[in-house]
Amino acid sequence: MDHRTGYSGSHTVGGEGPFDGSALLWAVALDAAAREPGLLTAAALRDIDAGGVAELFRIEGETAADPERRAELLRDLARGLERDHDGRARELLAAANDSLGGDGGLLALLARYDAYSDPLEKKSFLFAKICERRAWLAVRDPERWEVCADNVLMRLALRSGLVDPGPLEDVRQATRATFKEVAKLSCVPPPVLDDLLWELGRDDPDLVGTEAGDLSEPPRDPDSDWY
Repeated sequence: MDHRTGYSGSHTVGGEGPFDGSALLWAVALDAAAREPGLLTAAALRDIDAGGVAELFRIEGETAADPERRAELLRDLARGLERDHDGRARELLAAANDSLGGDGGLLALLARYDAYSDPLEKKSFLFAKICERRAWLAVRDPERWEVCADNVLMRLALRSGLVDPGPLEDVRQATRATFKEVAKLSCVPPPVLDDLLWELGRDDPDLVGTEAGDLSEPPRDPDSDWY
């Protein structure tokens, strides 16, 4: 739940950056954990409250938005990991047995927790990408990788004419399918393509093309935490 971080600007963290948005949220938390080992473990987060979250993400007088909801998500995740995997991410990965898909795969195991219940599975795929790139996970069903059809990628697909305008769910599914085919044809793995499109496309909505004109992604559900 980092699409509305609450930070008003960019900041340097630990001499690096500047960072903004979700990158700033990530950097601030890692910096805090480096200064206080164990801060981001399940045992430390199982009873965290809004004040603790606000302090965790505080930098130069700013902190993350909605600390109450973030505290709920962190408590649910921490207690779930303690219940299901002895409070350890490595046990969660071991249970997935290098699988993304299936009832016992990483995506399904993560979906038990509110923080990873996003129907786009964006946070789950992000976690999987981090784990794979750090050699904690060797994905044995790479066909289960997907691009995350969020607002940035849907906008790119619509403006380029790769996807036709329509209801949110139709555009989302079409965007996923289209960019998965692009990944196949270009021999670029979906998680790599996803990173490239999102990093470049959030500042350049015409990155992929303008054949369909000045289109925007369908409006999000205002009652949903997710796009």
